[in-house]
Amino acid sequence: MSIHPTAVISADASLAGDVSLGAYSIVGAGVVLGAGCRVDEHVVIQGPSRIGQRCRFFPFGSIGLPAQDLKYKGEPAELIVGDDNIFREYVTVHRGTAQGGGRTILGNHNYAMAYSHIAHDCILGNHIILANAATLAGHVTIADHATIGAFSGIHQFCKVGLHGFVGGYSVITKDVLPYSKTVSAREAGNYGVNTIGLERNGFSPESIKNIRAAFRVILQSKLNTAQALAALKQRFDGDPDVRPIIEFIEKSERGIIK
Repeated sequence: MSIHPTAVISADASLAGDVSLGAYSIVGAGVVLGAGCRVDEHVVIQGPSRIGQRCRFFPFGSIGLPAQDLKYKGEPAELIVGDDNIFREYVTVHRGTAQGGGRTILGNHNYAMAYSHIAHDCILGNHIILANAATLAGHVTIADHATIGAFSGIHQFCKVGLHGFVGGYSVITKDVLPYSKTVSAREAGNYGVNTIGLERNGFSPESIKNIRAAFRVILQSKLNTAQALAALKQRFDGDPDVRPIIEFIEKSERGIIK
């Protein structure tokens, strides 16, 4: 264990034996840091927060602080973080609220770039990238392998689907379809399939072809969302590539970006 003498550690925190803690960093009560975690200088981690293994916290991050929610009155809430996550400079991640189940949850292998923000009750999967100053409001759900571009804002309760790509400076107020490229100038729009992202993640040409065909039904057929969903079910029944799109639309509460 490498602990700088200026670091402050609560007696109620639990640190694995090989944790590294930099100068002037603070680890509060109820924080659990797993094996191989590295906390750089001037980082604040408050609890209850459970951090997995090999997570890296760059300087001036604020992790596990209370929710920025006027309804939050100090009720029990926690932050749960998986393994191999990276939090760059000035990243902020907040604990949950009673209204959102009391938990903010991050999976594994996520990369939060400088100044990005993960608000209360967000749920993030695995292999997600938040570019610089990307901002997630409360109760946002981000699925595996999604990317949120720099300076983009995701509205409360919105969802971003599997392999979804949100371009920089976007304002997202509805759900972002799986596999899609979504960018907003004045209003968010769907610009088709995130082909490059799918290719990089091992999708076959046949799978990408099927996903493109499904997107043509959703975006180019002049059907409304309910009609497009019915058409997808009829045409792609049992297709494993298109099934996530169908399920995403079925569960969408805010509506999808088209």
